[in-house]
Amino acid sequence: MTLAKFNTLSSTEIQKALFDCCGSMNWAKQLAIQFPFSSEKKLLESAVNIWYNDCDKTDWQEAFTHHPKIGDLESLTEKFAGQEQASVASATTDVIKNLADANKAYDTKNGFIFIVCATGKSASEMLRLLEDRLRNTREEELHIAMGEQAKITAIRLKKLLPEADWSHLHGSQLTTHVLDTSLGRPGKNLTIELQEFKNNRWQTIAQGCTNADGRIADLLPPGKLLTQQTYKMVFDTDTYFKQEKVKGFYPIVEIQFFVIDENHYHIPLLLNPFGYSTYRGS
Repeated sequence: MTLAKFNTLSSTEIQKALFDCCGSMNWAKQLAIQFPFSSEKKLLESAVNIWYNDCDKTDWQEAFTHHPKIGDLESLTEKFAGQEQASVASATTDVIKNLADANKAYDTKNGFIFIVCATGKSASEMLRLLEDRLRNTREEELHIAMGEQAKITAIRLKKLLPEADWSHLHGSQLTTHVLDTSLGRPGKNLTIELQEFKNNRWQTIAQGCTNADGRIADLLPPGKLLTQQTYKMVFDTDTYFKQEKVKGFYPIVEIQFFVIDENHYHIPLLLNPFGYSTYRGS
């Protein structure tokens, strides 16, 4: 379906389709009211703006309840096999069990299920993310999870309108790449947190784990722009070096940077056990 065709549906039909993309009634209702849209870009911008600025934690948690628990093999097979969470469905029994156990601990701690945009991630990557995010505060997790929901919603909007023009969808405004210069290869499975200074402390608002190429390309949802202020990237180098069986000197690497416009920000890290460097990439 094209956007032009979707624009002709009734408000009730539009709202129902949007609710299937993101299970928040408030979000779906507010976005449906704004139809028709002249472009896919304006649709996504409005979807992101409403989610971040006009919805609250009640709306976010409502949307979370419309996901199966990560690691719930029966639910994943029934609802998501071959779709967003295909990599989980193909995981080994041990990984599924570990995911289920960690998800139960997460749910008990935070009062809502673990939300992650699983597209392109292996089950082991998601297990690593889940275990890492268990260390966060509930407030941090609420904001990380709502960002992950926004990523999932963007994917579902594309599936809802497969004939639409999504060429403007360029992904995260912020990306990173870790290169282990001591080994001459990508720094994979390295956890990275994006933090902002809020309520007199640094608070994690997004979190990811580098892939086999040492990259995180989806730290932020498509269409989400950072406000113009100072942010911090925190690289968990201690865990990385331990998994490589190397004794490193720096347990974490923190990089503060300014966001001054809506351009793309790429912040790479060149790392070795006794030193590191960074620069503004492209």
